[in-house]
Amino acid sequence: MENRVKLSTLISPGFYGAHRALREGRVNELVLAGGRGSTKSSFAAIELVLELLRRPGCHAAALRRVGATLRPSVYEQILWAIGRLGLAGAFEATVSPLRITLKATGQRILFFGLDDAGKLKSVKLPFGHLGVIWFEELDQFEGPAQIRSALQSLARGGDRTLVLESFNPPPSPKSWVNRMACETLPGRMVHRSDYRSVPPEWLGRRFLEDAQALFRRDETAFRNEYLGEAVGGGAAVFLNLRLEPIPEKIIKEQERRYHGVDWGWYPDPWAFNTCGWQAGERRVLVWDEATRSRASNAETARILLEKGVMAGPQGTESLYADSAEPKSCGDYRAAGLACRGVKKGPGSLAAGMKWLQSAREIWIDPGRCPDTAREFARYEYQKDPRDGQVLPGWPDRDNHHIDAVRYALSPVWRRRGQE
Repeated sequence: MENRVKLSTLISPGFYGAHRALREGRVNELVLAGGRGSTKSSFAAIELVLELLRRPGCHAAALRRVGATLRPSVYEQILWAIGRLGLAGAFEATVSPLRITLKATGQRILFFGLDDAGKLKSVKLPFGHLGVIWFEELDQFEGPAQIRSALQSLARGGDRTLVLESFNPPPSPKSWVNRMACETLPGRMVHRSDYRSVPPEWLGRRFLEDAQALFRRDETAFRNEYLGEAVGGGAAVFLNLRLEPIPEKIIKEQERRYHGVDWGWYPDPWAFNTCGWQAGERRVLVWDEATRSRASNAETARILLEKGVMAGPQGTESLYADSAEPKSCGDYRAAGLACRGVKKGPGSLAAGMKWLQSAREIWIDPGRCPDTAREFARYEYQKDPRDGQVLPGWPDRDNHHIDAVRYALSPVWRRRGQE
């Protein structure tokens, strides 16, 4: 069937990798986080139909938070996908009940709004099970508990249920969907997209002009609405985050690896990171981490040795840690790790933080570094409870990997002679 219509005419190039992963059955949950015009919902609708064709023993369901929004959104989107796939004659669509049926097999596509969640418990299928479940506009649902409850009612029986979750990331990094998109789970793939990977003729001149007009008027709003970035609600410390996988090729191209450690025990954990610095692009790369609580210096040193820290050619690696614990730095040196304490002084914290903020991009691999991605995404300035105004300075909490990255890159941001 997939040869009947050339899928490259239906799927934006940015989704080719996700399509292959679904076609090969390597993904059980696909999180589609994207900005306006990214075609993520079109992609979800196409893949829902393709999944039914690949697996004739299953059915599908599309869900929205409010039932009244089903027909003009997911229902019409799936009908569009069926038509573009050249299969309009193969399906029968009804509006009462809201349902689409593949005539040859009797497979159904059902539609539910969670404002009437009781309907989920009474779902009757003529055969098989629900093998595909699509949550559209995921950020509008109440939270993970509501999603779990829906899946417990719907994802019963069968050998596999594919879950598709599409949404425009809200501005706040603390939003439950933005936090979820930073979490790595077996079988979960997080795909981020924006309109820049879509053929311009698919979007039209008006769309592109509107995007550029918003960019000129309000860059922060543009980054959230069109690029799908969690830019914060005015209190986010880091507005330059990029939370995406870093290709192995880019990691191998780094001529120098910068390692950093923030000492901790409990409740504050010990935190470690490996970073890179692309000077021409002013880009920070973060691709490795470790986090431990109640771990001795000998234990954490062993972790770094097993990772091969400081095992490269001389001059290609450095390891910096908080100088407030000279004994810990000494323990690492005794274990064979050339660990140096970061010199502190008046203004050093501000200098390091402002340098990180001034980088054009802080690119963190959330799969390799989930704790680091969460810290950077959720780190916000404190606000005055009386008037809501942002307070100066940086909160000294939940910033262990932020400190580790700051220490690691201290040779870059400190002036010559101050390392």
